[in-house]
Amino acid sequence: MFVSVSRRTDIPAFYAPWFMGRVRDGFCLVPNPYDARRFSRVSLSPRDAELIMFWSKNPAPLLTHLDELDARGYTYAFTFTLTPYGPGLEPGLPDVCARVETFERLSQRLGPLRVDWRYDPILLDGQFTVSYHAERFSRLCERLSPLTTRCIFSFADPYPHLRGRVRSAPEGEMRALAAALARIAATHGLTLETCCERIDLSDLGISHGACLDAGRAARILGRPVSATHDTGQRSGCGCVRSVDIGAYDTCPGGCAYCYATHAAARARARYAAHDPAAPALTGPIPPGVRVDERAMPPLCEAQTRLPL
Repeated sequence: MFVSVSRRTDIPAFYAPWFMGRVRDGFCLVPNPYDARRFSRVSLSPRDAELIMFWSKNPAPLLTHLDELDARGYTYAFTFTLTPYGPGLEPGLPDVCARVETFERLSQRLGPLRVDWRYDPILLDGQFTVSYHAERFSRLCERLSPLTTRCIFSFADPYPHLRGRVRSAPEGEMRALAAALARIAATHGLTLETCCERIDLSDLGISHGACLDAGRAARILGRPVSATHDTGQRSGCGCVRSVDIGAYDTCPGGCAYCYATHAAARARARYAAHDPAAPALTGPIPPGVRVDERAMPPLCEAQTRLPL
């Protein structure tokens, strides 16, 4: 099974010691996002966790642990979100230059295939205009295009808890920006794909993508992948099945557009109170909860390595 670390919170940035403790113990407990009285026990053995996908805006705190992950026999890759909004909207992140340097370090160590770039979400309003994004995307492409194989983007969705902070962009603006991004990406030889977008941009050379797709996983792992579509993700997501070990409302990063944090103060408090030695990211397990063993069916077929 593939393990997602994590769509629900930035584990590499804020919970790296907890994650490494779980790796050493070989399992973690994951709270059910819809039922606080239920947890899943997820195996983190290298045999069961066939591919670990790290999702992060700042994976720098995890870099010192990569030697240990390698020595333990894990295969992993990164989906690295790098956007140019600055501390006004991304107060918990290092500056863009520092994150570009982290991206470079990761790519130099792992290779471009194992470090995807997400330019996501794209905010379009009076401050963040088409020209704003085109200029900054171009600058980032100059640095990142030799370090990755593709860039995945999407336009911000105005989730109910983000009303007043995020607007739904008109299709004309989205298409104008997508055309500009496509031209820039093509100049740098970078593949451009969308994530969970209903709008069809195929006429611009932009296809619907998947952050965790079977083809990329097979190339990383060196053997065929028989994973099916992950029906637990939002509409339009093309990712294959994985088990996520994170929890909502636990990221203290404070990004103003975050879909996974409904209450910033609660997220900061949960982060401050978390126990790196606890089996669950949210802390000790309350009495009387139900813990179910999470099935970890293999998604890969045994075969000699495929060419990268």
